[in-house]
Amino acid sequence: MKTLTLIKGVLLFFVVLTAGHITAQPITTPRPASPAATVSQTIGISTVSVSYSRPAVKDREVWGTLVPYGWNVQGFGAQKEAPWRAGANENTVISLSHPAKVQGQTVPAGSYGLFFTINEDNTGEVVLSKDYRSWGSYWYDPANDQLRAKILLRDIPNTELLTFDFINLTKNTAELVLNWEKKQFPVSIEFAVDEIVMANAEQELKGPVGFTPQGLVSAANYAFQNNTHHEKAMVWIDQALARNSTFATKQIKAGLLRQAGKAAEGDKLLQDAMTTATEVELNAYGYQLLQGGTTDKAIEVFLVNTQRHPKSANAWDSLGEGYATKGDKTNAIRSFKKSLTLNPPANVKANSEKFLKQLGAL
Repeated sequence: MKTLTLIKGVLLFFVVLTAGHITAQPITTPRPASPAATVSQTIGISTVSVSYSRPAVKDREVWGTLVPYGWNVQGFGAQKEAPWRAGANENTVISLSHPAKVQGQTVPAGSYGLFFTINEDNTGEVVLSKDYRSWGSYWYDPANDQLRAKILLRDIPNTELLTFDFINLTKNTAELVLNWEKKQFPVSIEFAVDEIVMANAEQELKGPVGFTPQGLVSAANYAFQNNTHHEKAMVWIDQALARNSTFATKQIKAGLLRQAGKAAEGDKLLQDAMTTATEVELNAYGYQLLQGGTTDKAIEVFLVNTQRHPKSANAWDSLGEGYATKGDKTNAIRSFKKSLTLNPPANVKANSEKFLKQLGAL
């Protein structure tokens, strides 16, 4: 009994001692309205994300009433004319992983409060503020603006819940749009994708990726495929060739040489490389040439492949495609029929038979 009394006394003492050091905190519960949301989009290797709250229309008159036209004093906080918070609750926040152009203006990487204005004539503004931790527009200060730009709003079908989305994606660009009620607020976002990828490649190649030929090849191949940064790419492909000289690697270097105006040097490199190319490599190279419109050169490569691998049904089938593309019906039929005599796998057989039917020879 004495022990129980002692324990109770200790617990009471602990509660009294700590009560002054505990701040009352409610548990986290769902918001009853305007739920939080985040949307993001990758452009190149860069990301744009928007965190916001989603009010509903709820049969209310939105533009000009719930969201006043133009700039307005909020009646609290900074007491300055402010744009609309582009949502509800805290600031709507846009985050850019790399520097970007927003509505044509350069914006550094980072997070910004995202605001809009709307006018009766469907014009408006987008505003990015370096002050992105505030609540709504109450503490908006124009001194913290990173960007102000004009926009033209669009009319759209009714959207009950305020929604951000990304549309009209290209290699370098996207449109960030806010859709609510029957209005759309579009904002163009553009990244210098090639510059960003190449700068990132330089950094990655200083790490584990740079210790393998594959890392160097992938960096040089990106430059080749996008016809950019030839000087850097040539250094990388030469380093890769010094470690592992393959036909595929030489193909990339030859392509870079052509893009740099050294076509003869590139052709000679590939001609030399073909002497050690495998059947698969020659076949792939032939199709690259065929798809690039250099049909006669593709046929030359396919012919070399059939000479080195005369019992390959696939090599003869590919040669048939080369001739068919050129319009040389006689040699195309001869090549496809040769392929069928070599016990081709099912997919090769089906392809040869398809072409022979098209050519009226089956």
